[in-house]
Amino acid sequence: MKIARIILIVIGLAGLFLGALIMVQKERPDQILGVIVWIGAAIIVHDGILSPLLLLLDVGMRRAGRRIPFAVLAIIQGGIVVGAIMSLLVLPEIYKKSLGSKNPTILPLDYGLNLALFWAAVALLTAAACALYLRSARRRTPAALLNE
Repeated sequence: MKIARIILIVIGLAGLFLGALIMVQKERPDQILGVIVWIGAAIIVHDGILSPLLLLLDVGMRRAGRRIPFAVLAIIQGGIVVGAIMSLLVLPEIYKKSLGSKNPTILPLDYGLNLALFWAAVALLTAAACALYLRSARRRTPAALLNE
């Protein structure tokens, strides 16, 4: 396992180095600065906002976990993480579209509506997955009690 981890770290560092090298060769300094600012903002949003919020949600859900099965908590957390990642990917498009563009074909969609529909779909699928789990768990419980 240690060798695989070292190989993956080396591959990741090589990819970062190659990407930085290509960026320095092909992009203007102001564009490089923009990438650095974007990466810094992504780190701040992730580590300063999303991670603490998810930690608080996790603590609250685990306290409720005395009444809610762990698998249901995991399904809900998975849905929240998927929605948060998609939100991080789509929010720049929503912001850029709000600024406007000379070419209307660059950002042609209603990204805010699409993100809201995505969250609704994630909520629906998460609720369905929880219901399916609880239904299957209820079916298994009587059989397990009879075998004891």
